[in-house]
Amino acid sequence: MLRVLDLTGAQFSITQNDVDNIVLLCHLKYLRIARYRYRSPYIYSLPQSIARLHGLQTLDLGQTYISTLPTQITKLRSLRSLRCMKEYFSSSLTTYLTNTLCLPMIFTPFVSTSDRSDTIAKLHMATKGFRSKSNGVKVPKGICKLRDLQILEVVDIRRTSSGAIKELGQLRKLRKLCVVTKGSTKEKCEILYTAIQKLCFLQSLHVNAVGFSGIGTLQCIDSISSPPPLLRTLRLNGSLEEMPNWIEQLTHLMKFNLWRSKLKEGKTMLVLGALPNLMVLYLQSNAYHGEKLVFKTGAFPNLRTFSIYNLEQLREIRFEDGSSILLEKIEIFRCRLESGIIGIIHLPRLKEISLGYGSKVARLGQLEGGVRTHPNHPVLRMREDRSDHDLACDAEGSPVEVEATDPGRDKHSLSWFDQVMISSSIGISGRPCFCGCAPRCSEEGC
Repeated sequence: MLRVLDLTGAQFSITQNDVDNIVLLCHLKYLRIARYRYRSPYIYSLPQSIARLHGLQTLDLGQTYISTLPTQITKLRSLRSLRCMKEYFSSSLTTYLTNTLCLPMIFTPFVSTSDRSDTIAKLHMATKGFRSKSNGVKVPKGICKLRDLQILEVVDIRRTSSGAIKELGQLRKLRKLCVVTKGSTKEKCEILYTAIQKLCFLQSLHVNAVGFSGIGTLQCIDSISSPPPLLRTLRLNGSLEEMPNWIEQLTHLMKFNLWRSKLKEGKTMLVLGALPNLMVLYLQSNAYHGEKLVFKTGAFPNLRTFSIYNLEQLREIRFEDGSSILLEKIEIFRCRLESGIIGIIHLPRLKEISLGYGSKVARLGQLEGGVRTHPNHPVLRMREDRSDHDLACDAEGSPVEVEATDPGRDKHSLSWFDQVMISSSIGISGRPCFCGCAPRCSEEGC
């Protein structure tokens, strides 16, 4: 009796007919059909007969053309993990409706089976989910019947009914939740955040207000007064401007990823620095709108990794004596630090400073000297030539332990970090990851 079926690395095209037949394997407990080597499965819907898989515990549909989960999904009472991400769909409805004029030709011998399946799947997507500029799916009412569900991603709040959103609060065993609020009404967002406050065992939360458009506001998120007490991983993608007050209550938070938040100087670093268990902090794509990032004395007592990406207004990073005493790694990508990085001597555990593509630092020679004389002997990594990272016109730095990564690689090509940024914005990766971190760790794709 087949209990586990993983078609991620299949060397053949997976079509809608294949999925319709898979439900005949009534003893399945694990089913995974995900994107493989940039090729998405040609699946646009789950059959009504999915309810036959009574013992199914894991259903992982990564980046298919499915935009709506059927009501019958609520009959899978043994389900513990439900992952379904919609493939990015850039073409308009008109484009694919126009292609219907060529449908008779699709079924001729001149068109391969894979091309035929791809065209049909995209046509279904054009008629059902093209308006949704997110990788989320519509969740049916009755989702609360899945009492054992621990992982749920990705929910498109705009297209999901208010009743179904409210039911999310009844999934008391939920440990990971990923939602897209782009285009949602204020009323639906308020219902969502009320439901989230009831999830006492939630450990990972991702709220994406941007989708594929690149802009979006995390409206009403400050209405949360009692966040899940065990939250360990939090990713917020969208404009905030001010840090919500409830963040201060996240005493168990270990990983925090902020995208496009536009946070202002002052309160931001005070709140973040007071989180007692924060180990990983990512500030990406203008998450911070300030010229200085100052790590105050006593702040960030457990921080190990600090990474910034594309903070256009940032000019200086400063570490005061007694701050971030456990910090080991600093990553900087696409930033222009005109005042440099100051105070690394106050980081006794420092192991690595990485200057990624597009990063420029003033007083690079002084930074190299600080690395050379640091008692913990950290490494300064430069992804490009030294001159490409040196912003100031100071004297050349002394020879220090500097590693140039991939010396033969074209410096204008995409870095691993850029690839992760692109991938995570559409919901990717071997198995879905939404934290935006790289390299990846084992927990919930994060």
